[in-house]
Amino acid sequence: MATDTAPPQAPTPQGAEGGYVQPEVDVPALQALLDGRYAEVRNLVRSNLDDYAGVLEDAETLSRDDYRERVKEIVVEMAATGQTGMGFPQEYGGGGDIGASVAAFETLAFGDLSVLVKVGVQFGLFGGAILQLGTKEHHDAYLAPLITGELMGCFAMTESGHGSNVQALGTVATYDLATQEFVITTTTDDARKDYIGNAAKHAEVAVVFAQLEVAGASEGVHAFVVPIRKGGEPCAGVRIEDDGLKMGLNGVDNGRLWFDQVRVPRTALLNRFADVTPSGVYESAITNPNKRFFTMLGTLVQGRVCVGGAGINASKVALTIATKYALRRRQFEASSEDEEELILDYGMHQRRLFPLLADTYALHFAQEVVASRLHDVFSGITDDEHTRRELESRAAGTKAYGTWHATRTIQECREACGGAGYLSVNRFAALKADTDVFTTFEGDNHVLLQLVAKGLLTDYSSDFSDLDQFGMVKFVAGLAVETVLERTAVHKLLERIKDVLPGGDDGWDQEAGLLDPDYQLAMLRFREEHMLGGVARRLKRGIDQGMNPGVVFSRVQDHVIGAARAHVERLVLEAFVERTRQLPEGDLKVALNLLCDLHALSTIEADRAWFMEHGRLTSQRSKAISREVSSLCRKIRPLAGDLVDAFGVPDAMLRSPELVGPLGS
Repeated sequence: MATDTAPPQAPTPQGAEGGYVQPEVDVPALQALLDGRYAEVRNLVRSNLDDYAGVLEDAETLSRDDYRERVKEIVVEMAATGQTGMGFPQEYGGGGDIGASVAAFETLAFGDLSVLVKVGVQFGLFGGAILQLGTKEHHDAYLAPLITGELMGCFAMTESGHGSNVQALGTVATYDLATQEFVITTTTDDARKDYIGNAAKHAEVAVVFAQLEVAGASEGVHAFVVPIRKGGEPCAGVRIEDDGLKMGLNGVDNGRLWFDQVRVPRTALLNRFADVTPSGVYESAITNPNKRFFTMLGTLVQGRVCVGGAGINASKVALTIATKYALRRRQFEASSEDEEELILDYGMHQRRLFPLLADTYALHFAQEVVASRLHDVFSGITDDEHTRRELESRAAGTKAYGTWHATRTIQECREACGGAGYLSVNRFAALKADTDVFTTFEGDNHVLLQLVAKGLLTDYSSDFSDLDQFGMVKFVAGLAVETVLERTAVHKLLERIKDVLPGGDDGWDQEAGLLDPDYQLAMLRFREEHMLGGVARRLKRGIDQGMNPGVVFSRVQDHVIGAARAHVERLVLEAFVERTRQLPEGDLKVALNLLCDLHALSTIEADRAWFMEHGRLTSQRSKAISREVSSLCRKIRPLAGDLVDAFGVPDAMLRSPELVGPLGS
């Protein structure tokens, strides 16, 4: 419950604060803007969520086994509506639209997240691997039944001993020339496949990632279609174990898999990028094994895009509940003797929720960019190697930023709802438990940010795609530091500061207006360039001193992560600024500009120590930014209810009757 005892800051009246006129938000128009080109798809998912709203209660009242069965039933029934198959080719019963599939998945995150993850495993990971890594023979055999849910499968990549380090997997697939079969073997106990969704109970088939060995030679990690269960029982040589109760997502049957000399035919190899002939000859058009590996993994980038979007949409649910509660809940007679104050009128409450609301809008538009580029690349609209590398980096960064944001936002919203937020009926228990793993789904976030930094330091160059992080150290050390900076667009953008901001090279950070988006972007670009240059200098210095590349990387790893985060934050702000600039003049643009300014200045404020240390923020200007953030919060206060309503979270998904009021209120 709120404990603010200072007098609240009332909503800003029209005409206050320098002639500011409060805009009116057209909620349907704003929702249409957020839903974008896939509004019809998102509304289909919203309708399905309404139909299956009872699963939110099932998650709390059913046994784990019954809950798992209920989740599976819902996934199969949703598949019949076409919602889950939108990204698959039309000839197999899909919708043939990658962008639509991402929009559907993001929207599904408004509801029960076990359903979301089950959909992600079945259609995104399992189905996506067969679609992207297989060829027509595999598509003909598997796509139609998996799209309907008739064939349930799983994606068996992660191992207990090697999570993010996929190249070091311990499972081995050896080609037996005499029988023209691959023999799948779990070589050590830590090579068991672990945390595999659908594996413990429902999957009949697994896409198994294993080290391919042909004629005594290792050809690196490849993917194989392996039957693991028939008639509800494990296949010969396959051992299956339930991972047990988890922090959340207990409607998903995560399990462990071991393979003891399991034989599959030669055609079980998903052979889009490599094949083994009947005579035992390994063939691939990509001769470099590391480049081949990264190319294969790059086709699976859609999973990262989807998880990031799901985290952002889960944040929308939390913010909608917390904001609606703050518009109903009263506490203390702060400005009236007759009535207690709405907690959203307290400045501290605004400070807690509104920057997160602004960040959520910013991330929505950043996600819109990455989803659009994913669609273009995988639809063949734009498909060159540099674009693919850039997409992989952007997807990794947005996923990391979006899922960390979800964890932070859901926690803050839970606290903002006091004791009521602790009740399961009010959704925060499930939101917190079910989204927590998103920060490690599809790659640990810190590892993903290393991928972002790698792309920045090398300009996503194809000749570098086959180097690991230690190779990156050697690569960067072989360049002049200035060359590294020249390879980034950031350096070139900063050269234009004097053309768009007052003060020239030295005074732009003091003379520009705080609400000038060019100033806001320039601040984030400066931080990004400075951090990136620092990483390059440290890498080069370590190598010049004769240090082991691995030791050098370890010592600068925190700087690597910092540079990547700075880059992602700049991309997020850039997406928001560009989106608002496209809007016609009017109240909607005014409202979104308020959110954009709040997002930008809150980002600078949160890292004010860095900017002050590096001479880009005086104490006076820092204080001015804090004052402006508080002013923006006051301006957003009258719009808050409309801004969360525009997310379009179905009433039934809010649940929380004591927090948000009766349905439809």
